[in-house]
Amino acid sequence: MEQKKLMLYQNMLFIRRFEEKITELCKIEGKLPGMLILCTGQEAVAAGVCGALEKDDVIISNHRSHGHLLAKGADPNALMAEIFGKVTGCNKGKSGTLHIAVPEVNALCTTTVVGGGIPIAVGTAFAQQYKKSEAVTVCFFGDGSADEGSFHESLNMAALWDLPVIFVCENNVYSGAQRMEEHTKVKDIALRAQGYGMPGVIVDGNDAEAVLKVTAEARQRCLAGEGPTLIECKTYRWRGHGELDQQVYQPKDEIAMWMERCPIKKIENELLAEGVISREDVTALEDSIAIFVEDAVRFAEESPLPAPEEALEDVYV
Repeated sequence: MEQKKLMLYQNMLFIRRFEEKITELCKIEGKLPGMLILCTGQEAVAAGVCGALEKDDVIISNHRSHGHLLAKGADPNALMAEIFGKVTGCNKGKSGTLHIAVPEVNALCTTTVVGGGIPIAVGTAFAQQYKKSEAVTVCFFGDGSADEGSFHESLNMAALWDLPVIFVCENNVYSGAQRMEEHTKVKDIALRAQGYGMPGVIVDGNDAEAVLKVTAEARQRCLAGEGPTLIECKTYRWRGHGELDQQVYQPKDEIAMWMERCPIKKIENELLAEGVISREDVTALEDSIAIFVEDAVRFAEESPLPAPEEALEDVYV
């Protein structure tokens, strides 16, 4: 279990440093195309959920996808190149940051449509059930998606057919610029599971070990033919909806409070207290990650942009 906990820490720290580099690059005019939406503060959800999955398990992600993709095993060089819009990216520079798919690690879809990934996950889980696969599907979405019709229809169908799908709601307090109480009267999204006859679990989304545990349990239910689970991870996004968001609607003391509950510092302090790692190990890990991140940026910067005629390639309809 110590090794699993150490892996969670390493993954979370890599996600944080990878996205901090994106934040830095965003400040350079013309460096990165498109809207950049980050998961800073939510790393324990990505690491914890994906830490409980196997290679053949599928994930369906949303606009805040970098953490999910890295935790599932996406190549950081290819991911950074895609964020840069380069031809060496996961999708040849055609998806940019918001629509990435990484089929080689079974990260099949990233969608910016609010609630758009949930019915796709139901379809993927139906295929797994039909093929009698020993794999499950995980769908990540925010609290705002739980107010969409696609959420309710999908959970109803998944429960009715006992599909092997795990619905992971990353409740980070805000849907865009709206606080949760401004778009729903339900305090806990997980309570909605009762209406569909499936378990609804609330977990501290800043505790990677706790997230891993409930995900592993939900996965076992799926493989036993007992159907889906709705997991609500209570967490917080430190940054705005996108990197141009000035966060005027987020109280500064609220942000500071959640930063004090940093999921990475939590697990780092535990590992230090348990003697699993030393301060020297932390420094060495930080140095190693810094090199990997810089290598990813260098790879992206040195890669070519797609040629205009490539826009007509990989078009199937």
